[in-house]
Amino acid sequence: MNFVIEHTWDSWPVMHDPVNVKFSPGDGGLLMEVSAPFFDDPKAPAGPPGQPFPGLWDYEVVESFFLNSATEKYLEVEVCPHGQHLVLLLSGRGNAFQQGLPLSFQATVDGGKWKGTALLPWKYFPPGVNKMNSYAIHGSGVGRTYEALYPIPREEIAEGQKPNFHLLEYFQDFRLQAIMGEDWVQPESDLWKTK
Repeated sequence: MNFVIEHTWDSWPVMHDPVNVKFSPGDGGLLMEVSAPFFDDPKAPAGPPGQPFPGLWDYEVVESFFLNSATEKYLEVEVCPHGQHLVLLLSGRGNAFQQGLPLSFQATVDGGKWKGTALLPWKYFPPGVNKMNSYAIHGSGVGRTYEALYPIPREEIAEGQKPNFHLLEYFQDFRLQAIMGEDWVQPESDLWKTK
């Protein structure tokens, strides 16, 4: 299942080759494959590749969110062309109760493009995922660009509004069974039992 990020967060068309995010069955989880232009702006985070990096959203990054819209429990996965990643579990809008979870993620840069592959373990997904959104961020200062798979319609943007990727009402329908097969049942996870 392939998704193409063709708009900025506020519904303007992107002015470069779009970011592609593909999901497919993986070994014990969902395989997330990113193919994107490489802007090299900002420069690489200071942390080692393959490790979680707090505040990764301040760098060049692609993010995917998986939401149970009834409970507002959701998984946020951020990956970076330099190999760092950040996984957050959230209960309620913007309320992370765990972050920096381990992730199998590899990224490679080839000229003006980068590719990344992450295996998202089933235990990271909240029960009953039914919505998702994906985002891409790059650039520095006034050139910082925020892109969204499902952007906010222009007519709904308030004066002075800033990008906010936790506006869950703009997420769209998403079923893991559409990727894994209609008979697939999501494994239970202890990570979500007390939240």
